Amino acid sequence: MGSTKYIMSMGELTRKDNSLCFRKDGKNVYIPIENTKEIYCLNEVSVNSKLLDFLGQNQMVIHFFNYYEGYSGTFYPRDYYNSGKLLIRQVKTFENSRMDIAKAIVNGIGINMSEILYHYYKHDKKEVKDTIDWLKKEFPSRVDTAVKPAELMAYEGEAWSKFYGTFKYFLPEDFIMNKRVKRPPDNPINAMISFGNTLLYTKTISAIYRTHLDQRISFLHEPAEARFSLSLDISEVFKPVIVYRTIFELVNNRRLQVDKHFDKKVNYCLLNEEGRKIFVEAFEQRMETVFMHSRLKRKVSYRTAIKLDCYKLIKFILEDEKFVPFSLKENI
Repeated sequence: MGSTKYIMSMGELTRKDNSLCFRKDGKNVYIPIENTKEIYCLNEVSVNSKLLDFLGQNQMVIHFFNYYEGYSGTFYPRDYYNSGKLLIRQVKTFENSRMDIAKAIVNGIGINMSEILYHYYKHDKKEVKDTIDWLKKEFPSRVDTAVKPAELMAYEGEAWSKFYGTFKYFLPEDFIMNKRVKRPPDNPINAMISFGNTLLYTKTISAIYRTHLDQRISFLHEPAEARFSLSLDISEVFKPVIVYRTIFELVNNRRLQVDKHFDKKVNYCLLNEEGRKIFVEAFEQRMETVFMHSRLKRKVSYRTAIKLDCYKLIKFILEDEKFVPFSLKENI
């Protein structure tokens, strides 16, 4: 998994000389510092200030998750990449061009949804055609007429609802979703969506941290909603491409099964430890999947594509170059 390390078990993470040591059940597991850029704590993990200082010295990000596999928070070093000039321009862009960026993001979501569904249409799932047509024709015109971010969020919600409605045509019956339920998820498909979205959100936090953008100033989502609201913006167009593709392949190839890989309680459903390991491995493989970038004329990974979208936003903010988020159709 390269630069990302996942901790699935309860234990204690400490600094040991110039390395990291995870202690569980009386045994030590060492994590080399050289190639590690971020750590995911997917269980109860104890840390101390000595460790955090060490992580800060090495510009390493660490994400914490709660019992329900939801995001608790992120520690990242002081703003090493801060830029006062960009911060001022980012605020001005929010004031003057917020809707331009927000519309580009929502249109990008629709384009990537339709591309994902077109794969199934080509494989004889003709029932998805109505949704593809709506995403290509009616959805963009609705987005274009919006005058407030709240309208865009409503249209985006409608698009997701139609997208979810197609799952019954290409997923096994035990993975069909009646409605989207988040906190906590109530069935296997909701559990995977929540977990995958959170992983992608935190990947985006790490990507933005390594640019000069300010995480708090977003364009589609309200900045007051969450401290890292820009990560919500940037990650949106990648959800169909990274999260949902991962889910569909795991389910349709029977690598994840309801009776083996989920813990179902009275009012919630979560991936168990084995399920999380399988999902994380597939998610990381998807992040590292490469495609030929049509503008750069070279192969890039989806991990790099997230960072490139951050740079596109910076170009818009500083040079007024049109912001076009990642498109699965155009491979840019």
